[in-house]
Amino acid sequence: MQSQSYQHLYTQRPALFTHPSSHSPRPISAVTGVSLFDRSLRLKMPEYLALLHPIQAPAAPPQTVDPKNKAECFGVFCLTYDLKAEEETKSWKKLINIAVSGAAGMISNHLLFKLASGEVFGPDQPIALKLLGSERSLQALEGVAMELEDSLFPLLREVSIGIDPYEVFQDAGWALLIGAKPRGPGMERAGLLDLNGQIFVEQGKALNAVASRNVKVIVVGNPCNTNALICLKNAPNIPAKNFHALTRLDENRAKCQLALKAGVFYDKVSNMTIWGNHSTTQVPDFLNARINGLPVKEVIKDQKWLEEEFTESIQKRGGVLIQKWGRSSAASTAVSIADAIKSLITPTPEGDWFSSGVYTTGNPYGIAEDIVFSMPCRSKGDGDYELVKDIQFDDYLLKRIKKTEAELLAEKRCVGHLTGQGIPVCDLPEDTMLPGEM
Repeated sequence: MQSQSYQHLYTQRPALFTHPSSHSPRPISAVTGVSLFDRSLRLKMPEYLALLHPIQAPAAPPQTVDPKNKAECFGVFCLTYDLKAEEETKSWKKLINIAVSGAAGMISNHLLFKLASGEVFGPDQPIALKLLGSERSLQALEGVAMELEDSLFPLLREVSIGIDPYEVFQDAGWALLIGAKPRGPGMERAGLLDLNGQIFVEQGKALNAVASRNVKVIVVGNPCNTNALICLKNAPNIPAKNFHALTRLDENRAKCQLALKAGVFYDKVSNMTIWGNHSTTQVPDFLNARINGLPVKEVIKDQKWLEEEFTESIQKRGGVLIQKWGRSSAASTAVSIADAIKSLITPTPEGDWFSSGVYTTGNPYGIAEDIVFSMPCRSKGDGDYELVKDIQFDDYLLKRIKKTEAELLAEKRCVGHLTGQGIPVCDLPEDTMLPGEM
């Protein structure tokens, strides 16, 4: 079923918000008939904004100021000549299409406004938001679009909503795949993997068909590592290296706990790696992490705390939060998605790295190939990354890496029918929990 056009709600206002089925490459103002991407329209922002929010401007006072500094109009939405001159000389980047699934959910509710404000991609990067939901969430998506409109983000050029990934993912340069279902009552673990896996089969095929050939994909919906594997296997025309499973929230949590224990600010903790699966087998690496440039074990000399309390607190943090809060993390997840994007589009500080769940084929650590496994990465700021090679291992770290590797291999066998790798065989470990089960 095709979703109805959002534009009909705003017949007297510029059509910033369109449904993807319009197939119009440029949103057209319902009032002026002018493309909203037209540079001349951006230079007439007062007239455009006045269409959005008509106001009664006060009478113009006598002209006693230098004409070149005189405001063109009088009212809260006017631009001065100085600002217009700045607009004329500003070098706008090419528009980025950002697709977001699960766009009516709590995580997206926090994330979308970060994206639209320029906090993530920068103050000179115009964006179009392409929001994917379901028939049940379509009305909520319209509400999200209304809030984005009311926020008057100057970098937000377009918002479109829909329920068909083949429409929403059209020409996407980034795909943030947040939507997934939690484990329901009486559902087997294999059932959870299959249920969410079906979602990512469809989304992978849609990305393969209509997204940019260099689209960057961040999978958030759990179990995110295996969902990312399913997605990339169904998108053979997109480089496997472009797919990420979100483990940045785990990294942020680990940095927080180390900083609290050491009595330092969070930004003093660096080189933090999360190895493996985004589950209770994940491995927060305190061997290679640093505090104020020193190895963690030189600052925190409590080995027992590091191996037990610290490690377990990161592995189970999500479950504890649900017990306290009554729902899974949303705001902190949105922050970590923003952090993950910025780590890929900003050069990594010299000597540091970040964690991301990435495709293991060709990795230098001896980790099993053909799975999505969180590892330490560096970026030149071009959206790509390379794995960090100068990493230390000890018996404690290697043992735990093998455990999380075994879990991911078991998940992979369980979804073989979704990745084109044969009949599924589900032999999932009983002593671990997927994030959707917490």
